[in-house]
Amino acid sequence: MRARLRQIHIDGHTYTWRAALHRVQIDGFHHRAVYVRAWGGGGKNGQKLEADLLSAPGPYIVDSGYPTPVDVRAVIICGLKSGWQPEQRGGTFVLYDREHGASFAASGFQLTNPVHPGESADPTIHEAQQRG
Repeated sequence: MRARLRQIHIDGHTYTWRAALHRVQIDGFHHRAVYVRAWGGGGKNGQKLEADLLSAPGPYIVDSGYPTPVDVRAVIICGLKSGWQPEQRGGTFVLYDREHGASFAASGFQLTNPVHPGESADPTIHEAQQRG
C-alpha cells in the first residue's frame, strides 16, 4: 500500500509530509514509533527532512494512531530551527535525539535517532553500538 502524502501550512509556507507507523521494543515494552518525512515547496526535489519519533513518556502499547498535524508541525519547526533548508535541491536533513532533542516539543512523542530493522531504539544501546 502506498503512503499517503499530506500537506500542512506553516507561516505561509506549504510542506508535504508522510508518516509510517511501526513499533519498537525497549525494556520489554512496546512503543509506538513514527517515521516522518517532509518536503518544502520544492517538493521531492528539495532537501528532505527525516525524523523518527517514539511514544513518550514511558511505555505504551502500540496503537493504530497516526501523527496529528500538531506532531508534524513540531517536527517541521524543529527542523527549520535546526538548519533544515527545504528549498535546497537534494539531500536529507535528519533530526537526531542527541543534537536536536532538546529543541523538539511535541506532547506524546520524543525524538529518537533513526531506528533501522533489527536495532534497538533504546538510546543507551544505540550509543554503545555506535562507539563499538
